[in-house]
Amino acid sequence: MTTAIDEDRLTETFAALANSTRRAILARLAEGGATVNELAEPFTLTLPAISKHIKVLERAGLVVRGQRAQYRPCVLDATPLEAVSTWADRYRPVWEARFDRMDDYLRQLRRQEGASEADD
Repeated sequence: MTTAIDEDRLTETFAALANSTRRAILARLAEGGATVNELAEPFTLTLPAISKHIKVLERAGLVVRGQRAQYRPCVLDATPLEAVSTWADRYRPVWEARFDRMDDYLRQLRRQEGASEADD
């Protein structure tokens, strides 16, 4: 089954994931919702800088903000990551074939080593 991938959405998701701070924010949100202040704690960045990162994640659909009065927790939405997984799965046969060839090569080297030790 071939799943259509929204290329623009995929590009936006990859752009959001390209930054280590945003990946760290997502890792924290994978543990549960958090406020901007809670998300900012481990970083030396300012709150406005963290807010900008969160906005990028929101635009990519990776983060959703709650709407409970003054408390607006951020929550992970992993749905866009499904498209990343689908995209990467297209290349799975390529890297699996390369690993298989590497395994064959390593077995061949071990056999050659064993044969050369037996000759000594």
